[in-house]
Amino acid sequence: MHNPNLDSDLTHGSLRGQFLLAMPAMEDPRFQKTVTFICEHRADGAMGIVVNAPSNVSWREVFEQLSLKDVSQRGEEPVLMGGPVSQEQGFVLHGRGMQFASTAEVTDEISLTASKDILESLAAGRGPDDVLLALGYAGWGPGQLEEELTDNAWLTLPAEPEILFATPCEKRWQTAAARHGIDLSGISSQSGHA
Repeated sequence: MHNPNLDSDLTHGSLRGQFLLAMPAMEDPRFQKTVTFICEHRADGAMGIVVNAPSNVSWREVFEQLSLKDVSQRGEEPVLMGGPVSQEQGFVLHGRGMQFASTAEVTDEISLTASKDILESLAAGRGPDDVLLALGYAGWGPGQLEEELTDNAWLTLPAEPEILFATPCEKRWQTAAARHGIDLSGISSQSGHA
Protein backbone atom coordinates (compact mmCIF):
# COMPACT_ATOMS: atom_id res chain seq x y z
CA MET A 1 0.00 0.00 0.00
CA HIS A 2 1.38 3.34 -1.08
CA ASN A 3 1.51 6.02 1.58
CA PRO A 4 0.25 9.23 -0.05
CA ASN A 5 1.43 11.17 3.00
CA LEU A 6 5.01 10.71 1.80
CA ASP A 7 4.08 12.97 -1.10
CA SER A 8 2.85 15.84 1.09
CA ASP A 9 6.10 17.15 2.56
CA LEU A 10 6.38 20.47 4.33
CA THR A 11 6.31 23.23 1.73
CA HIS A 12 9.91 24.08 2.63
CA GLY A 13 12.38 22.81 5.14
CA SER A 14 11.51 19.13 4.78
CA LEU A 15 14.29 16.79 5.80
CA ARG A 16 12.88 13.87 3.80
CA GLY A 17 15.75 12.00 2.18
CA GLN A 18 18.36 13.47 4.57
CA PHE A 19 20.55 11.91 7.22
CA LEU A 20 20.27 12.97 10.84
CA LEU A 21 23.56 12.40 12.63
CA ALA A 22 23.35 12.40 16.39
CA MET A 23 25.61 15.08 17.80
CA PRO A 24 28.35 13.88 20.16
CA ALA A 25 26.46 15.25 23.19
CA MET A 26 23.25 13.32 22.38
CA GLU A 27 21.81 12.36 25.78
CA ASP A 28 19.22 9.79 24.67
CA PRO A 29 21.10 6.45 24.78
CA ARG A 30 18.85 5.03 22.04
CA PHE A 31 20.27 7.56 19.58
CA GLN A 32 23.90 8.09 20.65
CA LYS A 33 26.19 8.03 17.59
CA THR A 34 23.34 7.09 15.28
CA VAL A 35 22.61 7.90 11.67
CA THR A 36 18.89 8.14 10.87
CA PHE A 37 17.56 8.25 7.33
CA ILE A 38 14.48 10.50 7.25
CA CYS A 39 11.71 8.85 5.22
CA GLU A 40 8.95 11.32 5.96
CA HIS A 41 8.87 14.87 7.34
CA ARG A 42 5.67 16.88 7.37
CA ALA A 43 3.94 19.40 9.59
CA ASP A 44 2.41 16.57 11.65
CA GLY A 45 5.75 14.92 12.40
CA ALA A 46 8.64 12.92 11.02
CA MET A 47 9.62 9.28 10.57
CA GLY A 48 13.06 7.79 9.98
CA ILE A 49 15.05 4.57 10.13
CA VAL A 50 18.23 4.32 12.24
CA VAL A 51 20.75 2.77 9.82
CA ASN A 52 23.75 1.98 12.01
CA ALA A 53 22.43 0.08 15.06
CA PRO A 54 22.66 -3.68 14.53
CA SER A 55 20.39 -5.89 16.60
CA ASN A 56 20.91 -9.44 17.88
CA VAL A 57 18.40 -10.68 15.29
CA SER A 58 19.64 -12.09 11.97
CA TRP A 59 17.93 -11.96 8.60
CA ARG A 60 17.59 -15.75 8.80
CA GLU A 61 15.57 -15.47 12.02
CA VAL A 62 13.18 -13.01 10.37
CA PHE A 63 12.81 -15.28 7.35
CA GLU A 64 12.19 -18.32 9.59
CA GLN A 65 9.56 -16.44 11.61
CA LEU A 66 7.75 -15.70 8.34
CA SER A 67 8.18 -19.34 7.14
CA LEU A 68 10.35 -18.21 4.23
CA LYS A 69 13.07 -20.48 2.86
CA ASP A 70 16.34 -18.52 2.88
CA VAL A 71 18.52 -18.90 -0.20
CA SER A 72 19.70 -15.28 -0.02
CA GLN A 73 23.26 -15.82 1.24
CA ARG A 74 22.49 -12.94 3.64
CA GLY A 75 20.97 -14.95 6.47
CA GLU A 76 23.66 -14.20 9.04
CA GLU A 77 23.56 -10.42 8.50
CA PRO A 78 22.13 -8.54 11.46
CA VAL A 79 18.79 -6.81 11.21
CA LEU A 80 19.07 -3.16 12.23
CA MET A 81 17.26 -1.59 15.18
CA GLY A 82 15.44 1.02 13.13
CA GLY A 83 14.13 2.88 16.16
CA PRO A 84 12.07 2.54 19.31
CA VAL A 85 8.61 2.70 17.66
CA SER A 86 6.81 -0.44 16.36
CA GLN A 87 9.82 -2.70 16.85
CA GLU A 88 7.80 -5.71 15.74
CA GLN A 89 7.39 -4.19 12.26
CA GLY A 90 9.97 -4.61 9.52
CA PHE A 91 11.13 -1.84 7.20
CA VAL A 92 13.38 -2.27 4.18
CA LEU A 93 15.42 0.57 2.74
CA HIS A 94 16.56 -0.27 -0.77
CA GLY A 95 17.81 1.15 -4.02
CA ARG A 96 15.25 2.18 -6.60
CA GLY A 97 14.20 -0.11 -9.41
CA MET A 98 12.09 -2.82 -7.79
CA GLN A 99 8.51 -2.10 -6.72
CA PHE A 100 6.56 -3.95 -4.04
CA ALA A 101 3.08 -3.63 -2.53
CA SER A 102 4.02 -0.79 -0.16
CA THR A 103 7.06 0.75 -1.85
CA ALA A 104 7.43 4.50 -1.36
CA GLU A 105 10.13 6.35 -3.26
CA VAL A 106 11.83 8.58 -0.70
CA THR A 107 14.52 10.00 -3.01
CA ASP A 108 15.59 9.47 -6.62
CA GLU A 109 17.84 6.65 -5.41
CA ILE A 110 16.30 5.25 -2.19
CA SER A 111 12.95 3.60 -1.52
CA LEU A 112 11.21 2.28 1.60
CA THR A 113 9.07 -0.87 1.65
CA ALA A 114 7.24 -2.36 4.62
CA SER A 115 5.29 -5.21 3.00
CA LYS A 116 6.03 -8.94 3.22
CA ASP A 117 6.54 -9.33 -0.53
CA ILE A 118 9.98 -7.67 -0.41
CA LEU A 119 11.06 -10.13 2.31
CA GLU A 120 9.84 -13.01 0.11
CA SER A 121 11.93 -11.63 -2.76
CA LEU A 122 14.99 -11.17 -0.52
CA ALA A 123 14.74 -14.67 0.99
CA ALA A 124 14.48 -16.15 -2.52
CA GLY A 125 17.64 -14.27 -3.55
CA ARG A 126 15.83 -12.12 -6.15
CA GLY A 127 16.80 -8.78 -4.66
CA PRO A 128 16.92 -5.90 -4.43
CA ASP A 129 20.69 -5.94 -4.03
CA ASP A 130 21.18 -2.63 -2.20
CA VAL A 131 19.15 -3.20 0.93
CA LEU A 132 18.94 -2.66 4.70
CA LEU A 133 16.44 -4.53 6.87
CA ALA A 134 15.33 -2.85 10.10
CA LEU A 135 12.84 -3.49 12.87
CA GLY A 136 11.06 -0.41 14.18
CA TYR A 137 11.47 3.24 13.35
CA ALA A 138 12.18 6.60 14.93
CA GLY A 139 9.24 8.99 15.10
CA TRP A 140 8.75 12.63 16.05
CA GLY A 141 5.50 14.47 16.76
CA PRO A 142 4.58 17.89 15.36
CA GLY A 143 7.45 20.33 15.91
CA GLN A 144 9.50 17.83 17.96
CA LEU A 145 12.26 17.27 15.40
CA GLU A 146 12.50 21.00 14.68
CA GLU A 147 12.93 21.65 18.41
CA GLU A 148 15.64 19.00 18.68
CA LEU A 149 17.45 20.59 15.72
CA THR A 150 17.26 23.99 17.42
CA ASP A 151 18.75 22.36 20.54
CA ASN A 152 21.67 21.04 18.43
CA ALA A 153 20.82 17.38 19.02
CA TRP A 154 21.23 16.51 15.33
CA LEU A 155 23.36 17.39 12.35
CA THR A 156 21.56 17.16 9.00
CA LEU A 157 23.40 16.01 5.88
CA PRO A 158 22.36 14.82 2.43
CA ALA A 159 21.77 11.06 2.43
CA GLU A 160 23.98 9.06 0.13
CA PRO A 161 23.21 5.51 -1.08
CA GLU A 162 26.91 4.64 -0.73
CA ILE A 163 26.76 5.35 3.02
CA LEU A 164 23.59 3.26 3.38
CA PHE A 165 24.49 0.29 1.23
CA ALA A 166 28.29 0.14 0.82
CA THR A 167 29.69 1.46 4.12
CA PRO A 168 30.03 -0.94 7.05
CA CYS A 169 27.37 -0.31 9.69
CA GLU A 170 29.83 0.67 12.42
CA LYS A 171 31.48 3.31 10.18
CA ARG A 172 28.36 5.09 8.88
CA TRP A 173 28.26 7.83 11.56
CA GLN A 174 31.88 8.93 11.10
CA THR A 175 31.91 8.37 7.32
CA ALA A 176 28.75 10.40 6.65
CA ALA A 177 30.22 13.36 8.55
CA ALA A 178 33.72 13.00 7.09
CA ARG A 179 32.37 13.03 3.51
CA HIS A 180 31.18 16.55 4.22
CA GLY A 181 34.41 17.63 5.92
CA ILE A 182 33.00 17.38 9.45
CA ASP A 183 34.99 15.99 12.39
CA LEU A 184 32.34 14.98 14.92
CA SER A 185 34.89 14.77 17.72
CA GLY A 186 35.52 18.51 17.38
CA ILE A 187 31.90 19.62 17.57
CA SER A 188 30.64 21.23 20.77
CA SER A 189 27.16 20.62 22.12
CA GLN A 190 26.76 24.37 22.69
CA SER A 191 24.85 26.31 20.09
CA GLY A 192 26.48 29.26 18.40
CA HIS A 193 23.83 31.91 19.05
CA ALA A 194 25.23 35.42 19.17
